[in-house]
Amino acid sequence: MNEQEQWTRIIAGDAQAFTAFYQATAPRLLAFLQRMVGSREAAEDVAQETYAGIWRHPGSYRPECGSARGYLFGAGRKRAQEWWRRRGPVMEEVVEAAAEARVERQTILLDTLDRLPTEQRTLLWLREAEGLSYDELAEALDIPLGMVRSRLFTAREALRRIWFGGGKGERNEM
Repeated sequence: MNEQEQWTRIIAGDAQAFTAFYQATAPRLLAFLQRMVGSREAAEDVAQETYAGIWRHPGSYRPECGSARGYLFGAGRKRAQEWWRRRGPVMEEVVEAAAEARVERQTILLDTLDRLPTEQRTLLWLREAEGLSYDELAEALDIPLGMVRSRLFTAREALRRIWFGGGKGERNEM
């Protein structure tokens, strides 16, 4: 079954089609959300909200605007932003401090990635780890295609500077 047929069945309320969509996309969405919110538990909550919203309103997805996976990651990104807004600045600092402590225990590459601004980290993760196309990135992040290319170039350059510069610098905000 192709993506369009699957989505047509989801719109019609077919729970099996939705379950197949969930099983195919949940692991990657969870990994992406965990990087955005900083904890597995919060990522699971945000993912649940994302899938529940899609189940309640599957007609919000328009295939002519991009892939279902791009739509899913865009919806997940928006839910993660809502999650951060609900927590306020104090909680954000506490979660960020905890995330930094975990980074010290992770690999050098993850430490390097964590030194990038959130937007750059998100772009690189979606492109390199999740394999989203430039068009899917533009849809998921709600920005023009040219801006996706430009921001990816900037993110890769920042990653190179951190990696080859010894990785001692602070985050370079855009």
